[in-house]
Amino acid sequence: MKNPQSFKRITILFLQVTGIIVAISLAISYTKIGDWLFIQFFNASEDMVYTISQTFKVITLVVIFSGIRGIYQGFMINQLETKWITIGVVLRLIAMLVVAYIFITTDRVTSMVGALIFLVGMLVEMLISVWRGQRLLRRQKDNKEPSVGKKEMLQFYTPLVLFFVIQTLLIPVIYAFLAKTNNMEAGIASFALAYSICQLVLSFFMFTHQIVLQFYNDHREKVIRFMVIISLIPTLLLGILCVTKLGPWFMKVIMGADPSLSNMTIVVLTFFLFRALLFPWVDFLNGYLMLKKRTKKMLVGQIANLVTVVICLIIFVAFFPQWNGIIGAASISIGELTGLGVVLFNVKQVSKEPVLSTLEENIR
Repeated sequence: MKNPQSFKRITILFLQVTGIIVAISLAISYTKIGDWLFIQFFNASEDMVYTISQTFKVITLVVIFSGIRGIYQGFMINQLETKWITIGVVLRLIAMLVVAYIFITTDRVTSMVGALIFLVGMLVEMLISVWRGQRLLRRQKDNKEPSVGKKEMLQFYTPLVLFFVIQTLLIPVIYAFLAKTNNMEAGIASFALAYSICQLVLSFFMFTHQIVLQFYNDHREKVIRFMVIISLIPTLLLGILCVTKLGPWFMKVIMGADPSLSNMTIVVLTFFLFRALLFPWVDFLNGYLMLKKRTKKMLVGQIANLVTVVICLIIFVAFFPQWNGIIGAASISIGELTGLGVVLFNVKQVSKEPVLSTLEENIR
């Protein structure tokens, strides 16, 4: 996506995909399908359905804004303008803090407030991304490089869409199984908090695939050395929370958890350490597959991850229901290991042809 022509074609594809997502979201928000889904699949009470439905409508807008932001940020990354992504995130956090302060000071805190705060933050980040992205597009208006073909684009992006759909399904599936543990409330609460903390830490390392896309071909050794160093950081950060007094303080002061939930969450968090160690490398290897335009093989790894998680959930719930929230964290970590194994195998398969062709060129 290096010129306005390619950007336009990708935007059209995004609008088509978004239209499908919005249609599904509207069906969930305004029909009995949503009520059934919230009650049967997510174990919500009937009293909660209206509130959840209203919040879901707001989240639908968040999905649209996030998609628009993602398209422009992809172009910004391609142009090595990553500082503007940081600026957008900082302004987003400031906006969210301001809106939260207004709600609190005016005593208008309701169940919808969290979603609205998130919506405002995403809107701000989207506007920054669109503003900067449009300026960069104008600079590239004379770029005559061949644009991406529609067939090639579909072959590349369709598996990615399915990849993220499967990724999105993972957590609801886990919640459904945690509802069958000995202590449903404690299990779901401790898992949800631990997962949020894990995702918060990993969010700083979810762009390693972009490092591969931008620099791997020209600076292979430097990229790998850089990855070896940064891949350890998420595990170290989570480890500090798990084994030092900083963990209970963080749970109480920052996350607002009571001592009982705090202790359970720290235990669950220790089972996320393995995932934190593996995730940067999974993202890195997926970046290599994206570089080689083999996104179908990425999808295979994600499917293997999901199947492994479901199998683990079935076994753990059946034989160790007293583990509660640990079941979710352990299943995710084992699934991540399976996904890494499959992706690593695929990377080796994909890398054989380029290596052989390079050797043949050297012989000649």
